[in-house]
Amino acid sequence: MKGKFAALGIALMLLGVPLAALEPGGSFVDDDGSPHESNIEALVVAGITNGCAVERFCPNDAVDRGQMAAFLDRALGLPTASSAPFTDTAGAFTAEIDRLYAAGITTGCGPTTYCPNDVVTRGQMATFITRALGLTPVPVAPRPLPPAGNPGGNAVVPPEARAADSSQPTTVVGSGTPASCTASALVSAVAQGGVITFDCGPDPVTILMTETAKVFNDANPDIVIDGGGLVTLSGMGERRVLYMNTCDQSLVWTTPRCDDQDHPRLVLQNLTFVDGNADGETIDGGGGGAVFVRGGRVRVVNSRFFSNRCDQTGPDVGGGALRVLSQYQGLPVYVVNSTFGGREGLGNVCSNGGGTSSIGVSWVMINSLFSHNAAVGIGANPARSATPGGGNGGGIYLDGNAMTLQLVATAVNDNIANEGGGAVFFVSNNRTGTMSITDSVLRSNPSLGFETRGFPGIFVLAAAPPTVVNSIIE
Repeated sequence: MKGKFAALGIALMLLGVPLAALEPGGSFVDDDGSPHESNIEALVVAGITNGCAVERFCPNDAVDRGQMAAFLDRALGLPTASSAPFTDTAGAFTAEIDRLYAAGITTGCGPTTYCPNDVVTRGQMATFITRALGLTPVPVAPRPLPPAGNPGGNAVVPPEARAADSSQPTTVVGSGTPASCTASALVSAVAQGGVITFDCGPDPVTILMTETAKVFNDANPDIVIDGGGLVTLSGMGERRVLYMNTCDQSLVWTTPRCDDQDHPRLVLQNLTFVDGNADGETIDGGGGGAVFVRGGRVRVVNSRFFSNRCDQTGPDVGGGALRVLSQYQGLPVYVVNSTFGGREGLGNVCSNGGGTSSIGVSWVMINSLFSHNAAVGIGANPARSATPGGGNGGGIYLDGNAMTLQLVATAVNDNIANEGGGAVFFVSNNRTGTMSITDSVLRSNPSLGFETRGFPGIFVLAAAPPTVVNSIIE
């Protein structure tokens, strides 16, 4: 169902509001012929609505949270209540919202906010109805998250791309319990560098990152963060999880060429990154919803990235999950046996490069999976007139000059780009870059704007067309 009644009809019928016998023409002039007309008239008869204006109900408008409060309050006949602890409800519907809060039907959208002007989602509606009717929530076992890596990938991994030895850690975060594994402990460990492991107990644990962990360039030049396959780092939808930048003076400059130095050398392995958010970050163009790296070296092994994001518009910003710039002497970033997205609802999102994004950086991606990521910007790069720009590289985004991309035994499927390259966007501006696809499958990656003829889901400008060996692209 759609429209204003769609957000309310089921709830109010369950609350026992009767259907009305229509007066000739009904109460409103804008719902004639609507399949919801008799239900709308029922609300009038029950005193639950007066419409949106004189003789109008606005049946196709969405319902906001303030209006929802008024509808439910009138339907339930809630008693007068004292003020709720919300700071954003002054004006219309304040009393109704107070009564919903007192009745336990709403807890707001935040600790002190109700968000009265936000549209009610179907998920929120389910919660409103459940509480209004006194239904018992039914526990649902969480669906297992996708594993790390491409299940069909079995390519041999070269030594330089494998997981680092973490058997002798410099720092162990935690002392055997989930509660002991705190964000502050991890932030402190990352600042010191070295090999970092976790002792959070035998079960999976999620560490809520109340601040971004930052790599300091004058600390240990080698940094390994090994989650042992049990640790998830969550940005809580509010912040980036991890930040490394050799050219950020606040993290200490250590060489005259911050954009081309061999350290820090960062390895992320056996970790899961969720709900990172780099919206509004501006240093070096922003991006990198979960992880941002500039300079030194980085590789990612046996790790997963779910539901991370960065700015939704802009011609250069990118990397819903991971953004990398300025790698030492142009050496590649290795991504091995790792997953970006994995299924619907878990994809990473940014203006460009829903999964990964880089400028002037080479990549080798082995036995990995990119799916359900999205490049949601509009206007491409450079931005078309009257557009904010972006929308390239649903799964993977590369821009620059002399760079390479190697996809080896990697699956790229069900990603989408509003502009070019639903799977991969690869632009070597001086046409010296090369791209190869070996033992891989790229399938169902729509490019809503443009792609290279003969390479579905790919937009490439390079020294030559991509080299394709024993792979499927469709």
